[in-house]
Amino acid sequence: MFSKFHHFQQALDKRRENGTLRVLKSQQKGIDFYSNDYLGLAQSTDFQNALLKNVLENPGLLKGSTGSRLISGNSSVINEVEKHIAREHQYESALLFPSGYNANLALLSTLPTRHDTIIVDEQIHRSVHDACKMSPAKKLKFKHNNPEHLEEILKRQNSQCYVAIESLYSMDGDIAPLQEIAEITEKYNASLIVDEAHSFGVFGYGLIDKFKLQHKVLATVITYGKALGTHGAAILTNELVKSYLINFSSSFIYTTSAHDFLWNSIQEGYYFLNMNNELSFKLQENIKIFKDQNLNSPSAENSPIQAIIIPDNHQLRSLKEALLGNEFLTYAVFSPTVKEGTERLRICLHSFNTEKEILGLTKIINDFIK
Repeated sequence: MFSKFHHFQQALDKRRENGTLRVLKSQQKGIDFYSNDYLGLAQSTDFQNALLKNVLENPGLLKGSTGSRLISGNSSVINEVEKHIAREHQYESALLFPSGYNANLALLSTLPTRHDTIIVDEQIHRSVHDACKMSPAKKLKFKHNNPEHLEEILKRQNSQCYVAIESLYSMDGDIAPLQEIAEITEKYNASLIVDEAHSFGVFGYGLIDKFKLQHKVLATVITYGKALGTHGAAILTNELVKSYLINFSSSFIYTTSAHDFLWNSIQEGYYFLNMNNELSFKLQENIKIFKDQNLNSPSAENSPIQAIIIPDNHQLRSLKEALLGNEFLTYAVFSPTVKEGTERLRICLHSFNTEKEILGLTKIINDFIK
């Protein structure tokens, strides 16, 4: 029976030999420089107590949803949360999903037709690439954060185009030239889709909100499992697109809704975020401390994601282990996940990291590189 799956074992053995085999591990104890909990909300006892208070007052929040939203899984809670999110972000409407991955699948596999073209930044999240595989539309890539190359591609198209980017990229920690890209897509009547997974909470309600680009962006994806410390995601768009997704998106139609506790925790997260603005200021202070240590990084000055390029899998593994030996938890990204020669240590900074921790981390990295 297993002989016909021999190629599975060969692929796994190859990864084991070169040290890139992925395995599930329990959460490690140590100093967190690898999670997406940028503002510490996932571990905040104040936030947890607020959620607990809601449950104690409304135990029905824990009830299972019983089905997809189009059958028995819709509720007054989720409807109200969507309205709240839309108002906060100054969009016509919001549509909630169990994850950002699902939200991106919904948008890019549903909206473009076989007559259309999807143009993506070459470093966009894997969920978008997977969505494009499910779409009948043609897919093209433009050079990372390169508006000029995007415009060159748009000039040659004679179909409806959808342009998909991230505002803050999760691998390099660099920021998209949003205003330029928004101007170009508007010039060529292309529809812009922006994933704000790593910007929301770090930069207030995200960079689309910061630059007031709502009217130039067809859809924005906000995820809540990172800076907000909960789970789920929302597509921010207009009523027409929302209705179209509800009617034609497989990842919406055929997914059982989460229970109301999840949706309520998202709304409570917005309240908590607005009452604790100091968390984002503290995060930026910590980012500055890190950047002041003069480590070479392609990441933006104000990004909580800082990549340190270590162009060799063995060397990178040695650095990660040296850091782990000092209780610093970081994430190493090996080739072929990234191009050979661009292997990197991905460091995530948080509002709760101390100056002593940041200086200890950067000293080990600086000593290793020297």
